[in-house]
Amino acid sequence: KKFETKKTTDDCYTPQPVFDAVLNFVGTLVDLEGVEIVRPFWPGADFTQARYPDGCVVVDNPPFSILASIIRYFCAHGIRFFLFAPSLTLFTARDCDVTYIVSDSDITYANGAKVRTGFITNLIPDLRVWCCPELSQAIEDAQATENKTKQGFVYPWNIITAATLKKIVAHGVELKVRKDACFPISDSDAAKAAGRSLFGGGYLLSTRAAAERAAAERAAAERAAATELQLSPRELRIIAELDKRNGK
Repeated sequence: KKFETKKTTDDCYTPQPVFDAVLNFVGTLVDLEGVEIVRPFWPGADFTQARYPDGCVVVDNPPFSILASIIRYFCAHGIRFFLFAPSLTLFTARDCDVTYIVSDSDITYANGAKVRTGFITNLIPDLRVWCCPELSQAIEDAQATENKTKQGFVYPWNIITAATLKKIVAHGVELKVRKDACFPISDSDAAKAAGRSLFGGGYLLSTRAAAERAAAERAAAERAAATELQLSPRELRIIAELDKRNGK
């Protein structure tokens, strides 16, 4: 083991299907037609010496150890960007005007390292934090492998059964699905084709309802894995002042 190559977050090269999924998502935020996509981060490169044409967008997975300095450099030079970032330290470079996108995505990178990943961007002027199941789902779909099929089915967020919803209510998270946002099904076409069945039947959800279900499941998972801390009186006063400014 002494001579094995160590996996570090600075060597996490992005699998192409994941990068393509992220780039497609960026295209929903800004018009990328005719826009040059810049990827300045590669071994031995100095990102400050890269070429950044007018109007370009940097979409890349930077070395996480210098992420804050990278963000400050791009913001100072007016360079648009959408960067991968480690979820645990997502709120970095807080002195910069950026948006933190929480996608709760476990990405398996090319070196085999599995890192829970979020994103930081300056492409969204009015948001500071965005919990985005849509991006998370796109990344999850991009990482679908034969192993998932062999080990068991992972149904899309658009399919619910009574069993899949138990953990949501078990951890005190509420989810409401409107009657006009779902359609009853006795089975899944994909499951039937594979010789399986949707035990107990279920419902197909609209895109919006599926996103709400995904958010509820993540909230439930977080409550299950952590002890909820309480806000201090000082923090509550700050929140009250924020509520006054924004009308709650």
